[in-house]
Amino acid sequence: MNEPLKPGAWIGILGGGQLGRMLSVAASRLGYRCHVYEPGAAPAGDVAARLTTAAYDDEAAIRAFAGSVDVVTYEFENVPTSALDLIESLAPIRPGRRALAVSQDRLTEKDFLSSLGLAVAPYAAIDSAADLAAALRGPSILKTRRLGYDGKGQLRLAAGDDPAAAWAQVNAPAVLEGFVDFSAEISVIVARGADGAVAAYDPGLNVHRDGILRTTTVPAKVPGRLIPEAVLLASRIVTALDYVGVMGVELFVTPQGLVVNEIAPRVHNSGHWTQGGCAVDQFEQHIRAVAGLPLGDGRRHADVVMENLIGDDMNRLPELLQAPDTQIHLYGKAEVKPGRKMGHVNRILRGQGA
Repeated sequence: MNEPLKPGAWIGILGGGQLGRMLSVAASRLGYRCHVYEPGAAPAGDVAARLTTAAYDDEAAIRAFAGSVDVVTYEFENVPTSALDLIESLAPIRPGRRALAVSQDRLTEKDFLSSLGLAVAPYAAIDSAADLAAALRGPSILKTRRLGYDGKGQLRLAAGDDPAAAWAQVNAPAVLEGFVDFSAEISVIVARGADGAVAAYDPGLNVHRDGILRTTTVPAKVPGRLIPEAVLLASRIVTALDYVGVMGVELFVTPQGLVVNEIAPRVHNSGHWTQGGCAVDQFEQHIRAVAGLPLGDGRRHADVVMENLIGDDMNRLPELLQAPDTQIHLYGKAEVKPGRKMGHVNRILRGQGA
């Protein structure tokens, strides 16, 4: 795919959650139609032009999906390799497979970031209780190498903890990360176009609770010198991967400088603020990149606080609907559950814009 997609073209999205939903809305504004592929419940199906509900090992369904679209992108990283192999033989995938290979495995990701000369938490590969016993020297987090998100697949450990008991809880290829002494977490939403152009949004300050992002505030109140440093760091990552699309890069602010926590090769929860703070938000920027269009203007025109609506936060909806300068995004999920992201709000901070 060398020429930009024309209006009316089809964009395939692997995954039908809220990110796929918002990508579909952004694509429709640019005149594109989206075909979502999702094995389970699909909030994106409410707004996409077409929805396929089938397993990732359903070869006939995968073939039909890939044959119906002009380009394929994804809203989450853990698409099985066998499905990607088949899709790639029929349609281009953006971002490319290397970004997925790196981000799907925490150890591979740490090795890649280290190879670029970027600072990461001290880490060690853990494949047995013996490995854990040899590596555990202080406060650490044991993380499965694959399939972890929102705090899942993680176990906090101290030097005196029993390695055998800890390994029994995880019992899967893992990585042990030493604690990082950080004062804040920030994230950069960065985009790279098919032509190699790179654009980044202002870094946001993240606050987590129980392993789940609660708020992102822009501008981030961190030393000013760190802002361009964070943007340049994120740009190095997408350039090294020959990346096309939007990526989220999470960073720890430490006395020694910025430490990369993790990367996400997709639009990112901490970038939702761009819907209220920028002319071109992260979702449109991603669609522009994968469709071969020029990247848009991501300059911030307002200060914003993004807050996730999680579980019973939905009880606050009546008051939020009456709040001034508040933009509400609900994901269309039928059932409220503890820890489940049901939507988010962007609050515009008047009189403080850029």
